[in-house]
Amino acid sequence: MKIEALKKRLDKNRPMTAITIRIPEDVIEDLKRIAPLLGFSGYQSLVRAYIGQGLRTDLERLEGDTISALIDSLKRHGVSDEVLQEALSEVTQR
Repeated sequence: MKIEALKKRLDKNRPMTAITIRIPEDVIEDLKRIAPLLGFSGYQSLVRAYIGQGLRTDLERLEGDTISALIDSLKRHGVSDEVLQEALSEVTQR
């Protein structure tokens, strides 16, 4: 994830949108029960945390797959491992 996108994600005052989602009552009761045990002020905060965690995992996996495919393609085109490592080092040091 790029630095600017990460900064936006960490901004506590970023705009929110209200949505409606149907969730079984027993799941809501469980969320209400465990939210304070996990340090959340309410179950909605916990749901947002779960969604964010899943989204970050998927984004990392999907973006990682793209990077892996690019590296494999560059290797097939004759780019050496040394050059690839150097390029990856430059990118991760930003």
